[in-house]
Amino acid sequence: MENTSNTTEAPRDEGPEPRAEPRTRRRREARDGIVPNLGELSKARLNALVLGTTAVGFALAPVQQPALVLFWTLVGTGLVAAAASMLNQLVEMDRDGRMLRTEHRPLPAGLVSRRAVFVLSIVLAYAGVVVLGLKVNLLTCVLALANLLIYVIVYTPLKPRTTLNTLVGAICGSIPPMIGWAAATNDISNGAWMLGAILFVWQLPHFFSLAMMYKDDYERGGFAMLPVVDERGEITAQVILVTSLILVPLGLSATALGISGLLSGLVAIILGIMMSVLALGLYRSRTVQSARRVFFGSLAYLPIVLGAMVVDRGSIAESPQRPVQPTAEVEVQ
Repeated sequence: MENTSNTTEAPRDEGPEPRAEPRTRRRREARDGIVPNLGELSKARLNALVLGTTAVGFALAPVQQPALVLFWTLVGTGLVAAAASMLNQLVEMDRDGRMLRTEHRPLPAGLVSRRAVFVLSIVLAYAGVVVLGLKVNLLTCVLALANLLIYVIVYTPLKPRTTLNTLVGAICGSIPPMIGWAAATNDISNGAWMLGAILFVWQLPHFFSLAMMYKDDYERGGFAMLPVVDERGEITAQVILVTSLILVPLGLSATALGISGLLSGLVAIILGIMMSVLALGLYRSRTVQSARRVFFGSLAYLPIVLGAMVVDRGSIAESPQRPVQPTAEVEVQ
């Protein structure tokens, strides 16, 4: 997944001159310090979304676990996600340096060394996997490690080669709620797959609209994003519209499976229709402003729908707390 930013680029038809001046103004300086640099390297805002969806999967699972299990799940998942972001930026350092949106990151700006970031990312990945394996369960460990490998070894190399990279990136974004579910249940049942499906589909209008907003920047960086190849934007707008429409039955399916209640299903339908209306507007006009409306609409969709699902839990959530596993000690009678 790409790191989102509040900075927006001027429309394509304004030419290269208006974009030349911000290049100097947007560069970060070394005085920003280690904490902001670590936040950039770990993509803290993006990984906050990862941890949020992990917590949702944990909360919606039909087995109640102590809060300490959730704590260790978030710690381990957060460490692995941070490592994945750092390794991604290591590979893309030169391309990030060409883009106005990412040239301020610590690596292309020369604020940190490649060696230091590489060592830190390996340490964080190792620590995260160990935490999940020892403090939660082996399944969460496997899921987190698989997500790291897909993100770094598959998704990152595909970004400059094929527009299918967004689909692979969406797989990575769909795994965190499954990690949360697995942390509570130690399995991956229908509920986990449904949450993963919602996250997978949601990411497509979210990131394709972002790519339309930054079409010139992605082209400058050499990334094979769909809007870069689809110069007229017609195919991109069609994909955004279709995937937005799919969100409506997906939200209702969560209610049908008993993951969430009727009120949550109603909220999901309303927000799905909102996304579809915004996507239809983008399909008709295909402007940067329309893409921005879809993007910010997607930012509203996910927390509202997932929040409603947690508040209005379905029938499968009404399960007793998992019994404590017996220890190796034998009680002496």
